[in-house]
Amino acid sequence: MTTLITGASAGLGEGFARALAARGEAVILTARRADRLEGLAAELRATHGVAVHLFPADLADPAAPAQLLADIAAAGLTIDQLINNAGFGVQGAFAAGDAAGQLGMIDLNCRALVALTHGVLPQMIARRAGGVLNIASTAAFQPGPWLAVYYATKAFVLSFSEAIHEEVKPHGVRVAALCPGPTRTEFADVAGMGESALFKTFASDAGAVVKDGLKALAANQAVRVSGVANALMAESIRFTPRFLARRLVGSLQRTRT
Repeated sequence: MTTLITGASAGLGEGFARALAARGEAVILTARRADRLEGLAAELRATHGVAVHLFPADLADPAAPAQLLADIAAAGLTIDQLINNAGFGVQGAFAAGDAAGQLGMIDLNCRALVALTHGVLPQMIARRAGGVLNIASTAAFQPGPWLAVYYATKAFVLSFSEAIHEEVKPHGVRVAALCPGPTRTEFADVAGMGESALFKTFASDAGAVVKDGLKALAANQAVRVSGVANALMAESIRFTPRFLARRLVGSLQRTRT
């Protein structure tokens, strides 16, 4: 079993790599920071004796996903599983934010995820085996003022994953969307939320999120919300008027700026 993991240089991506390597499975790692990937690869090879293949890439570049898949194929590697983990968020008022940053979120969180999923599914369907785990978020269940584009990208990931889950299920291929809440990774620092008291109080452990994701993929569970409190929140939002949901989330995000 060989799994391609995007955004593997830190956070959940690194966690997935460690968890799979501990099982004795081979991994293909990609991220922008080659030095971080090389350090992780050396550790995993030494500790677990597994094959670790590195393909540094900036998946926000529209041409990068196709090039990545071509490079992996040229190396004679088969992708049995794909974990679309790469993504980022930028907090602040949309109109005041940098347009390139907002569009970059869409390119990485959505475009690259779709391109890679499209690239691996035909071979998986032909083999009648394989799986794709897409990292969405509890942000997918409601709009998020002051993180507007990030919330919207995760809503896209959730909807897309559920649809593809149904399409490929008859072909023996698994697709799952993992929806974590706030998680203790460097993502929070990049998004400007790491020092928030609210985040520090309610953030989940990354290891628990990784376990939930791998369980969801193995069971072909279309949607897995990680954490009991997060699952209750995601369920309750269905019964909350949308005007109230967006005001509550907006108030919450505003206090983090």
